[in-house]
Parts: sequence; structure tokens; C-alpha cells
Amino acid sequence: MSDDSYTDRRGFLIAAAATLAAARLGVTTSVRPSSRASSGATSPVAAIRNGTTGPRTSYESVKQIDAGLLNVGYAEAGAADGRPVILLHGWPYDIHSYADVAPLLAAQGYRVIVPYLRGYGTTRFRSSQTFRNGQQSAVALDVIALMDALAIEKAIIGGFDWGSRTAAIVAALWPERCTGLVAVSGYLVTNLAANLRPLPPRAEWGWWYQYYFATERGVLGYRENRYDFNKLIWKIASPKWDFDDPTYDRTARAFDNPDHVAIVIHNYRWRLSLAEGEPRYDALERRLFGAPVITVPTITVASDFDGAAADGKGYAKQFAGRYSHRVLRGVGHNVPQEAPQDFARAVVDVEHD
Repeated sequence: MSDDSYTDRRGFLIAAAATLAAARLGVTTSVRPSSRASSGATSPVAAIRNGTTGPRTSYESVKQIDAGLLNVGYAEAGAADGRPVILLHGWPYDIHSYADVAPLLAAQGYRVIVPYLRGYGTTRFRSSQTFRNGQQSAVALDVIALMDALAIEKAIIGGFDWGSRTAAIVAALWPERCTGLVAVSGYLVTNLAANLRPLPPRAEWGWWYQYYFATERGVLGYRENRYDFNKLIWKIASPKWDFDDPTYDRTARAFDNPDHVAIVIHNYRWRLSLAEGEPRYDALERRLFGAPVITVPTITVASDFDGAAADGKGYAKQFAGRYSHRVLRGVGHNVPQEAPQDFARAVVDVEHD
């Protein structure tokens, strides 16, 4: 895409459109000036550029719907007949990672669905007997079940962290349900055999919490200290993001979910082959271990968090459809919350490029 056309698309971010969408679509907005905003950035949308502080946009309500194994809590913005977009958060985050993205997309005619993943917020298992499973295929099937429950045949799916992995799995295994993919940090599909191989020491150090979670001390520590633990992860993963306590607290409530600790611990232990998955997902996992190529239109997004892998060259071959890669400098791991305009632009562009 040319620089001129890229610039032209910035028009969809104008403040009037976003504010109108927020007023109409169940999203409330209160913008505070940011010391990090560029000079002349006086509109509400300009004020949500990465690096600002304080919660500016919050969902007015969270809906609930039975979907597969779960009763899913989700926020929604946009007209019911809008083009569907499903946005998926990761750990340790929640639906508010997209609170500033949602009105931008709603203003462009999208129906935006932002669900709490299993183990977060108001999402609950429908049965106390269901195994609290955090493996990748189970989480991806939650998205398919939600789409079925909401009568959404296909959607653009975007995400970061766990959400990026889940979005990629949906695109890989059920491409007929995915019109486009926006994946932060690229192709994150887990291969258990590959995960048994050690990484360079600096990379291993970056995953310290996975090894902590492998111990019973780690389980107890996370259970007792998850508020401070996850706040530390935010700071480590996004060192240039000057978030404040109200912004973090808004999300931290999602970690009070009764299944949160069990899902998080199982997710990371399963990835290291320290916990078993469920046999019902074995066939899907075998397909995923083969690193299936994704054929739907895709934009991958990298940030400072990705380090040497930010150029995307290591996973570009995994995308066989229309594909482009973007690198955001000065942005940490929580891309949609730190750089909402850039993330929203990627969603729009993946449909039209």
C-alpha cells in the first residue's frame, strides 16, 4: 500500500466519528489530556495515542450468552448488522485492552465483539464438572462457540498475546469463519515438541514466570499476589507505557474470576508439557503441531516487545494469503491499548488492502 493511501485512511479516526459512535453504541468516553500527546492533538481520538494515562473509554455494559462450555461475558459496540469483528485479549489483560479501539471501529460500520476469555471477568464455565483447561485448541473453540451463539457466520478476528494465538488458530483451522486476521507478534501457534527445546539465556529469562508457574510455590504465589504480579508483568512487557492505577485496576477486576488461576496455570504448564490436555482436543492439536499455513488476509503487527523478531521474517512464510507486516516503535506488548489507532487501522486495512 502506498504512503498516500495509508495516510488517507487516517480519516476514519476523526474525533467526531468516534465520539458519535461512542454515544450511540453503548460506550462511554471521558478523555483527559496527556503529557505525552503530540502538540496540537486536541481531539478525543488524538488523546488516546499510545503513552497516555488514565482510563478514557469504558464499556457501558457487559452482556452474557451461553456458548459451548461457557457463559461468556462480552462487550459489544456498533450496529447489530455491522461487519463483525471479534477482538481477543491475552494474559494478564482483559476486554479493556480494546476499549479505545471499539468506538473507532464502530464508527466505521463494524459490529465489534470483545469477549472475556475463559478464566477472566464475567465468563464462567456452565458446569462445575468441566475441566479448567487452558490449552490452545480449547480456547479457540470457545471463539467458534461464541460466533455460533451470536449467529456470526464469519468475522475479522484480531488479538494479542493469548488472543493473537487464538485468532491465528481460528484462521488456520476454520478459515471459512475468518474474513481477516490481525495478529500481534505474528504466528504464535504452540508446538509442544518445539517448546521442549531451550532458548538462548536472555530469551529464557524473559519467560521466568512460566517456570515460576511450574511450581506449587508459584501457584500459591500467583493466587495470593495476582494483583501485584500482573501489574509487574504490565510494566515489564510495556516499559514505555505510562499507565496509571485506575487503568490497571479497571482490568485487574477480571482476575477475580474463580477460574482465573486454574486456567492461567494450566495454560503455561500445558505449553511446557507439564500438564495434560484433554483427549477430545487431540486431533486439533495434531493439526496445530504441524504449523498449518494461514490463507486468510492477514496483517501481523510487531512492537518493541518482540525484540529481534520484530521484522516478522521468522514467520512470514506461515501466511499464504494477502499479507503485510507492520512494526510499531515505542510500543510494548499491549498493542491495542497502547496504540489503539494503529490497531484499529490494521483491522480496517486487512479487509480492504
